[in-house]
Amino acid sequence: MKSKTIVVSLTILLSTTLNAKSSYNDWHYGHYVSKSHLHYVFNKVKRTSNVSQKALAKTFDYYEHNRYKKHLSKDFIAIADYTKLATQKRLYIINLHTGAVSRYFVAHGKNSGAKGGRVWRSSNVHGTNMTPYGFFKVGVKEGLTFRNRHRYLPIEGLEWKNRNAKKREILLHTASYVAKQGRSNGCFAILPQDRWKVFPRLKSALLYSYTGR
Repeated sequence: MKSKTIVVSLTILLSTTLNAKSSYNDWHYGHYVSKSHLHYVFNKVKRTSNVSQKALAKTFDYYEHNRYKKHLSKDFIAIADYTKLATQKRLYIINLHTGAVSRYFVAHGKNSGAKGGRVWRSSNVHGTNMTPYGFFKVGVKEGLTFRNRHRYLPIEGLEWKNRNAKKREILLHTASYVAKQGRSNGCFAILPQDRWKVFPRLKSALLYSYTGR
């Protein structure tokens, strides 16, 4: 009888602990993580992901110093690592609470590199059809491009060097050509089927376009 009581007590305790942990995690989403937790996530991603460590360090540093004043997402950040080939999933979305990393295909600009290759040239100049570089903030209002009917989220440049992103009409948008390593006019183009996971996570998020510069 005594052993049964112990088993029941342990079951209740385990159930209570799991529920508390679940509530803790649910509560923290939508809230900024502490600086110490941010450093923990950085080190975890550094150990477990193949994203450029230079890009990773710059992204976390920018986020830590600008997340409040730029009103950046409390839950996710992203890195488009264009030093990798287009045949690789090179858009990294990092969960700031768990350190989990999701990867997706993303196209580069037609004048930035060969089809299926990596970015060799990048530019924030209007009319170049090149991949932009630097830090950006993803918008929240979804839209549909007039000409090609691509689903998109707007992009805002956060630095003086890429502040004309809106004028260039740089977007995060879907495009079927991404499946064949096709190239964009400079936009961050992803597979249409990835929109359901990418768009919700990247609204208001910091996006670093890393081209090796």
